[in-house]
Amino acid sequence: MLTFETVNELTLKVTCTGNDVLFTKAGAFIAGENPNAKNYKFEKLLLGPQNSFAQAALGSLMRRVTKENLPLMKVTMTGDSVTYYADYEQHVVVYRLAVGEVVSVESENILAFSSDCKYDVRFIGCGIISQKGLATSTLTGTGNNAYVAILSNGNPIVLSNIQNRNTISVDPDAVICWMGQNGYCDPQIKTDISWKNFIGQASGESYAFEWNGSQPVSVVVQPSERRGGIKIGID
Repeated sequence: MLTFETVNELTLKVTCTGNDVLFTKAGAFIAGENPNAKNYKFEKLLLGPQNSFAQAALGSLMRRVTKENLPLMKVTMTGDSVTYYADYEQHVVVYRLAVGEVVSVESENILAFSSDCKYDVRFIGCGIISQKGLATSTLTGTGNNAYVAILSNGNPIVLSNIQNRNTISVDPDAVICWMGQNGYCDPQIKTDISWKNFIGQASGESYAFEWNGSQPVSVVVQPSERRGGIKIGID
């Protein structure tokens, strides 16, 4: 059995009792301790975490095509241990999924997840002028020990309209992940593109992800925007 917790906001601590398996971003391990001889080992996954070769190969192909590919490492634990994981001093957010609950997350923001999570990629059909593309990674809780550790470039904020049913609008390049009460709960795309974009007078906020009051959702946002995307304008 695994449990996740954060240490000093920047490190994931994974406590294992007995035998279990952990999936992390390749190279994220920084330290570990256990009684007697070392009882955990690392293996880079060439395809994916699925047990079936065909499913793993298909999943790997999907992730490469959609640019949601994440180099994964499998940590096999054969006894009690405590291990630590981090990624370039990014902040770590831990979440425990209920059975059937889904978190939609950018692949670059995934640090680790337990074997009670199903890892997949799906199209959300909302490609826009942004670093955010047409697809997103998903982690679905399949058991009672479905932990997810997510990375944030800076200390994140969480916006939720589950209680107040407010409209939530966020910059797609700052979104880390979202969790809805009704399935995937994908956002609507709102754009504000005019002739000013083409003469270099855009506000820089020409598009947004938006969830209205009929879409109960919690959204995690980092205080940093992804670099890249297409910029519309002429000199």
